[in-house]
Amino acid sequence: MRPEHMALAKPIALASSQSSAAADGATLQFWRRCTQTGFFLLFLLAPALNLLRFDLNETQLWFLGMRWSLGIDEFMAGRMTGAEVSLAITLRAIVPVVLLIGTFLTIAYRWGRLYCGWLCPHFSVVESLNRLMHKASGKFSLWDSSPTARAGVQSSSHYWPVFALACVLMGFAWAITLLTYLLPPAEVWGNLVDGSLTANQTRFLVAATTIFTLEFTLARHLFCRFGCAVGYFQSVAWMANPRAMVVAFSRDRARECKQCDLPRGSACDSACPMRLNPRNIKRMMFSCVQCGQCISACDQSQSTQGRTRTLEWKVGLDALRETLHQRRHDAGEQH
Repeated sequence: MRPEHMALAKPIALASSQSSAAADGATLQFWRRCTQTGFFLLFLLAPALNLLRFDLNETQLWFLGMRWSLGIDEFMAGRMTGAEVSLAITLRAIVPVVLLIGTFLTIAYRWGRLYCGWLCPHFSVVESLNRLMHKASGKFSLWDSSPTARAGVQSSSHYWPVFALACVLMGFAWAITLLTYLLPPAEVWGNLVDGSLTANQTRFLVAATTIFTLEFTLARHLFCRFGCAVGYFQSVAWMANPRAMVVAFSRDRARECKQCDLPRGSACDSACPMRLNPRNIKRMMFSCVQCGQCISACDQSQSTQGRTRTLEWKVGLDALRETLHQRRHDAGEQH
């Protein structure tokens, strides 16, 4: 290759790698949004499709479009023996619950809080409301001490009414959806449209809407970090496995990381929706939801400067090496 061609090839390759890194990060987040949207729709529509709900009127569980019975009523009526109802309870209640919990914790043990970051309908709302609040105030929470700068985002107080309305609408959507998990959806929506809600239905909707609106307004990711039992047990399982997937940081390139998004600082600092520092050690990342936003931000910011990212997922033996490296680092700091 001629020297002039070699001189042209380097910037072309650099530009190609930059666009490829940005595309990889965008693709990752696109698919994550798809899984979140799909699961959110499933959460809203499951009662109407009888995929999962418990009808208080009939004291009947519906699952995958079928009446799910443990045989207790048949036993009381003398149509089933004690052995038959025991077998029904084992196969239709105990075994499914054990398998569900076991599978859920096994996934968390290996990959962390994937459910939170990729499926959880509450976390989908949290991320959307965080972005709206940031557009309104430059902060991601009312409790942030100072604004967080993001490239290309200019805050404006005009977004405050939009944020407030979104909190109320999401609070109401959550309240009425939960009610349809307990009562026939046709009855709930029919009474709402006709203005004929019962006293108990009205009290439930008012109370639940108020509670969820306050939570979406004041807590959001703070609830995910400190108040969600589902997230907590995933984190405990994840922390127990030194080979579990982690976001690893190339500490030998820390100087590059600090300068990756000047004058704002490090790009990953403002990317994490749980308000964590992605470059921290694993025990300080207890609430990480494996959303990959920090990695996508790192990809984009470092590639614009012709460098590879300093954050990446590690799992298995590579994750164990990262954990051991962190322990040695901690031991060195203590001495």
